[in-house]
Amino acid sequence: MRIGYQSVARHFCAIAAVTGLLIATPTFAATDSAAIDDLAHRWAKISYQIPQAEQEAAFAILAKDAHSLVQQNPTSARLLAWQGIILSSYAGAKGGLGALDLAKQARNALQQAALIDEKALGGGIDTSLGALYHKVPGWPLGFGNDGQAKAYLEKGLALNPDGIDENYFYGDFLLDLGKKMEAKQYLQKAAAAMPRTGRSDADAGRHQDIAADLAKL
Repeated sequence: MRIGYQSVARHFCAIAAVTGLLIATPTFAATDSAAIDDLAHRWAKISYQIPQAEQEAAFAILAKDAHSLVQQNPTSARLLAWQGIILSSYAGAKGGLGALDLAKQARNALQQAALIDEKALGGGIDTSLGALYHKVPGWPLGFGNDGQAKAYLEKGLALNPDGIDENYFYGDFLLDLGKKMEAKQYLQKAAAAMPRTGRSDADAGRHQDIAADLAKL
């Protein structure tokens, strides 16, 4: 089961360096910004630079660290949002029915972040919720719902119409629905998005996802 930010197999970096980063006990930064940067870079390394077979264990560690940070600052919308993103990816790496509880935890963290500041990650919170509602199974197993997915994804686009993630996930959603011509527009816009400051690792990985979807067209 593919959930949230988890995508196709990724291999393009020396695993030894990544493994060293993952097993080290993190020293959490004094500021939310530095701590969030650390979470974001570790998320990108796990998502795009280590074999899929190793991702579940790595995301479990990262999710635990994100939880600790949120406990230290439970009113930070950005920390809660990243906790949700990490839990979404953890669920995708785990797969199967065992991932549903993680997906629910991800949804709860993202919804809590939205209540505090929906714009904390540009359109990222709504986009992440939209991806969850699309990828999670529907009733009676899970909470998946394409109607709600579409609403969240469109809210994310409204907040950040030129964003790489917002356009990619909406295009991916349309592609899954068989709306290839519409999907192509959003995927091409995602491919042409401006690079994000400090997110070159995530951007490089996302361009792999975009290319994979465009190849299906």
